[in-house]
Amino acid sequence: MSVFVLDANTVSFYLKGNAQLIANIERAVIAGDDLVIAPIAYYEVRRGLLSVGSVRRMRKFDDFCELFSVGQLANSILDVAADIYAELRPIGRLIDDADIFIAAFCRRHDFTLVTNNVKHFADVVGLKVVDWS
Repeated sequence: MSVFVLDANTVSFYLKGNAQLIANIERAVIAGDDLVIAPIAYYEVRRGLLSVGSVRRMRKFDDFCELFSVGQLANSILDVAADIYAELRPIGRLIDDADIFIAAFCRRHDFTLVTNNVKHFADVVGLKVVDWS
C-alpha cells in the first residue's frame, strides 16, 4: 500500500473532469492505496475557488475532500521545509514556499507526490513524484 499526496494542480484537474487523472485515482483506490490532499494544496484550491466565486466547483471540491483526508502541517514538516530551502538555495533552484511545504509534507512521511509539475520538484532530494494527468 502506498500513500499518494495530491498537489493543487492535480485536484484542479480532477475538478475539471480530467479522465486520465480520474482513472488513476480509481486505480489507486482499488489497489488499496491512500490518497491525501496536501494541506497547502487544500488552501491553494479553496482560495482560488472562493476568489472566482465558483459555487459548483466548490461543492465538488468539498465532496472530494470528504472522500480523502487533508494532511496536517506540523513543526516537523516545517523543519523539513527549512531543510529543503537550505538545499535548493545554494544551487539556485528555489521553488515557491507553498511547493516547498508540499514537498516537505511528502518527504517527511515518505509519501509520493502526485503533480503534473514533475520538473518543478526535480531538485528536491528524496522526493518521490508521479504525474497522473
